[in-house]
Amino acid sequence: MPKKVEKESVCTYCGVGCDIVGVVQEQEIKKIYAKKDGVVSQGKLCIKGKYGFDFVHSRDRIKSPLIKKSFLEKNPKLKEKYQEKLAEFNKDYFTSSLEIATSIVADKLKQIIQKYSPKSFCAIGGARSNCESAYLLQKFCRKTIGSPHIDNCARVCHSPSLKGMKETIGEGAATNPYNDIYESEFLLVIGSNTMEAHPIIANRIVDSARQNNNLAVIDVRPTRLAKLARYNCIIPFESNLLILNAMAYVILNEELYDKEFIATRTKGFREYKDSILNDPYANPEIFKKIEGYEYLAKMVPKIAREYALKKSMILWGLGVTEHIDGSYAVMALANLALLTGNIGKSGAGLMPLRGQNNVQGACDMGCLPYYDPDYQTPKEIGLMTPELIDAMLEGKIKALYNMGEDIAHIHPNQNKVQKALKNLELIVVQELFMTEIAKKADIVFGVKSAYEKVGVYVNAMRRLHLSQPLIESDLPDDWEILKMIDNKLGGDFDYKSSEDVWDEVRKVAHRRFSGAKYYRLKRHRKRGMQWPIYYEDTPILHLLDFRTKDGLGNFIYNQWKKRGMVKEILNKEFKTKKHYYLTTGRTLAHYNNSAQTKRSSKLNDKYDGDILLAPATDKDIFGDFVVLKSIYGESEVLKVKYLEEMKPKTLFCTFHHAKSKINYLFGDESDELVKTACFKSIKVEVIPVSGGMEFS
Repeated sequence: MPKKVEKESVCTYCGVGCDIVGVVQEQEIKKIYAKKDGVVSQGKLCIKGKYGFDFVHSRDRIKSPLIKKSFLEKNPKLKEKYQEKLAEFNKDYFTSSLEIATSIVADKLKQIIQKYSPKSFCAIGGARSNCESAYLLQKFCRKTIGSPHIDNCARVCHSPSLKGMKETIGEGAATNPYNDIYESEFLLVIGSNTMEAHPIIANRIVDSARQNNNLAVIDVRPTRLAKLARYNCIIPFESNLLILNAMAYVILNEELYDKEFIATRTKGFREYKDSILNDPYANPEIFKKIEGYEYLAKMVPKIAREYALKKSMILWGLGVTEHIDGSYAVMALANLALLTGNIGKSGAGLMPLRGQNNVQGACDMGCLPYYDPDYQTPKEIGLMTPELIDAMLEGKIKALYNMGEDIAHIHPNQNKVQKALKNLELIVVQELFMTEIAKKADIVFGVKSAYEKVGVYVNAMRRLHLSQPLIESDLPDDWEILKMIDNKLGGDFDYKSSEDVWDEVRKVAHRRFSGAKYYRLKRHRKRGMQWPIYYEDTPILHLLDFRTKDGLGNFIYNQWKKRGMVKEILNKEFKTKKHYYLTTGRTLAHYNNSAQTKRSSKLNDKYDGDILLAPATDKDIFGDFVVLKSIYGESEVLKVKYLEEMKPKTLFCTFHHAKSKINYLFGDESDELVKTACFKSIKVEVIPVSGGMEFS
């Protein structure tokens, strides 16, 4: 029997970035596990990391380029030029060699650029691929084409974290390594279902909470982690900033702040203090007026005092960022750290729990319209994804290059997105499977998965891991396709390997990566290295100075705006309103659009459809199946599960399965600064469906 071989690499799923070992026999992955000395994994993997590798060998992988027949009918000159070199694939697509498919893309791009302008092109993606491909995608967009319109899926997740932290402390990334959780005396987790979305980080929180009883969890609904919390702080929808400003009020009013730290390492304190203490919404007494949440008047001050008087760390997820005031809430989190000196040391800091395996890396590489690589200011600032959708509808954007991001599923206002995509003259997609956006594409390229290629991935704590192939594949890497198209457009991409691309990254983004040579990343493959990397890496940021121009942290005050659920309760309208409030998120068994996880029966059998969680008090009203309806659209039929602990009119649903149409419920409401969608709060009508035949 052929020998089994073990290869070390990095997990392809969430932003935790676990070190893994693949057990391979005859070019087939038989098992994935983690070694006990793995710095990130600690020898443990979640069920996705452990069992979610069947997608690699799935029969419906895209193995060759696909060219939509209807696209060629609309482009008779291209059809005439290339038809003899195309082969029948099915009733909708031709297939061809990579050489021919990239030539078709290049020819069509030339037409669009000449007819309209380079700015009629946009590119979206990068967070699911390696840094080398993300870097080349933004370079292809900006340099090859000449368009400033590049974005990635941080737009729908942690762009507010980047914005809020950049404005206050000068760097939009986690300040500490995960293991600092063990060094912390108090942990505040807000807007994160950590045990399901980031399980291996949750392991550390659970260990600490059980040993030290030092955990506060703030969320709009009960989570598994909250069962272990000293303070299970369930709050009204859209009140994060209200809560955080109230914590600041207590710390300021009771003079619990670190005077020396504030004097030597910050600016703007006096103005901030005056603003908070004179803000009528910041005084915790306001919670006594919010029926059903009166306990917050005592609980919030208790959390504030523990946070201020102990070495504390804040961890947060999309429950903070996916609101109209997401960026402001992140600034409020940073304000708390600056007030108390809980930053720039072991066991104290700020940790945004990023979602995708390389969303941190994609941002580092410059896959954002307002940042070049290394967070430098570009020559021209492009449009953010929601603005690109509007520009498509207006006829200003004519071509979309999409790399590993399912914009036709995971983005909000899908009724609008679908209309916008129909307005394009060219959609090119690089993917593993025929996702929703791949089905819309004119040309689709099948590419290597993370388990089939070499590349750098940056996890949520700035840690670089160099992947290596667990199995061999003759498919191209994402960057190789971009190189071919660039060359056919007259460009000068001349990379022979992913290492060639990375060596350019180290020069261009030298402030963070100059010392991160491949041979060093290979040597530390299991441990990884945290940027900035020069001669050594940097586990903790801001030890002496903040990464602002003057080295000082900035206090930035923002007032909470009265709205939504809180406004209705204060106005005595909440109980009479017919609508409910819906928030969305992940479940443990699935990841994002489930393109990979649903191809593993051990995962999909646990959760083969999106399920709505609702208060037990509504069981007689809703029944077993419902449809959700908002002012923007409606879902398909959803199965309902009831929980005793859910607050009145609070609903939760996952979004993993496109057939559920959850993201058709959301509109254009978004963060005021960076347009991250408000996925954590939408008013919906609940329509009972008898029998649920549509669901089954």
